[in-house]
Amino acid sequence: MPKRDLDRMRELLMIAEEFETAFPEDDEAGLVDMDSAMDAKQDILDPRDEYQLWLMERTGWIEVPGNWVRLFRITPLGHDYLDAVRDEGIWAQTKKAVADTGGNATIEIVKALATGFLKKKISQQTGIEI
Repeated sequence: MPKRDLDRMRELLMIAEEFETAFPEDDEAGLVDMDSAMDAKQDILDPRDEYQLWLMERTGWIEVPGNWVRLFRITPLGHDYLDAVRDEGIWAQTKKAVADTGGNATIEIVKALATGFLKKKISQQTGIEI
């Protein structure tokens, strides 16, 4: 069985966000066609990515309106996760913290770590404790 790849899941979410439909029909609001997005990025959707997309659906980060996982919407939960891990520095700190404590962490822990690093960064920039 393939393994969960948090780096690739983050990358797929970032690509999907970039290619969400801008002016959709009502039934297509926010849909992402990953095949078209990857073509536009001049990249290839790896067959192992199907599993990552399946995990993202089960985690609640994406909603698949049909039976084809390559056509989906990013959910509010998916956008929240992406906002927590978007910054490269925060993502690096988060991965290091997980690695330094044994290398295993649930999605909830990864998001909590990233959110904590994000809060710290915002507090340092603004002087406001969050």
